[in-house]
Order: sequence, then C-alpha cells, then structure tokens
Amino acid sequence: MSMFTRYILFIVAVIVQASGIALVVKSLLGTSPISSLPYVISLASPFTLGQMTFAINMLMVLGQYLLLRSAFDNIQFLQIPVTLIFSWFIDFFMNLWAWVIPTSYLFQLLPLLMGTTLIAFGVAVQGIANVLMLPGEGIVYAVSRHFHIDFGSVKTGNDVSLVLIAAIISWIYLDGIEGIREGTLISALITGTIARFFLKHLGKVNEAGVLVFHPHL
Repeated sequence: MSMFTRYILFIVAVIVQASGIALVVKSLLGTSPISSLPYVISLASPFTLGQMTFAINMLMVLGQYLLLRSAFDNIQFLQIPVTLIFSWFIDFFMNLWAWVIPTSYLFQLLPLLMGTTLIAFGVAVQGIANVLMLPGEGIVYAVSRHFHIDFGSVKTGNDVSLVLIAAIISWIYLDGIEGIREGTLISALITGTIARFFLKHLGKVNEAGVLVFHPHL
C-alpha cells in the first residue's frame, strides 16, 4: 500500500469520524469525551462545534510541540490542515444531520450507537493508515512520551479531564450540565471495543510485516 493510499485512507477516516461525532451530538444523550469541551464552549459562545474543535486542537498541537521539541516530527504539523478538514466536516455533518430529532429514548440510542460506530471505524482506519495522529491522540502520545507514563493511562486521564472541564464550564455558563450524559460514558466504554473489531476485519499484516487496509471476514 503506497503512502498516497495511506493518506487517502486517513482523510476518509477523519471524515467518517467527524460524521460520527455529529451524529452522537444529535442523539441528545451527550457527546464523546474528546468532543465534550468544544461542544460545551460552542453552546456558551457564538462559535460552532467545528470552530471550537479546531481551536482546542490547535492548543493540543502546540502542547505536543512544547513537550517534544526536537522529537516533534515536522510531518506532524500536517495535523493542522487535517484538523481544519476534520472541523469543517463536523459542522457540515451537524447541518446534514439536522433532521435527526429523536422523539423517544429508543430513537436517541440509535444515533448514539451509529455515531459511536462511525467514530470507532474512523479510529481503526486511522490506525491502519498509520501516517498521522489527530491532535487529541497526539497530545496523549506527547505526554506519555515526555513523562514516561503508560499511553492508556494518559488517554483515560485526558478524557476524564476534558469531561470535567466541560462540566465546570457548563455549570458556570449554562446553569447546568449540558452535553455530558450517559451517552458520553457509553461512547467512552464501547468505542475501543468496536475499533478493535474493525481493526481485526479491515486490516491485515502483509509479507513485509506492515499493517495494510485489507477488508476480510
């Protein structure tokens, strides 16, 4: 699989993930942990979810650079245009899914599960493409590497921190907790499992020992 193909896969995965994030928001059961902070700030400001996603992700790119310095690979600056695409498509899909207005709890669960599945698909295909990380994962990697802490532990801490900050901002500026509900927990708990399923059935290690995109049962 050529490098060009890997980048195309990565961009497709990013767009699919953006679609999933918007669908989870439309479920009205909360947002995914990584989107909780930009979502709450978008509710308390004139900015859109996509715009706040871009702004917060740029802070994460800056954090990576400050932590890693010379170890920060210049190719990772491509996170900036990729995040611009990611953020634009979040707003695009927020408008596209505007017709999704759940009228019962069951119909709230449906877009939540569909959106979480799309997010997991995006995460899995990004892993198969193996060219870049979105800033949300990049900052976790940078903190893990700089402080020599297990990646999984940093990922959990990062997600919890984002949700807590979002809850505090929501409580102060929105007079209650918005965007953080059981759907946030459900998304956090099942995304990894679904992503592993996609990795198993969409990826294959080739003769050179490289993981490639290879859909199979």
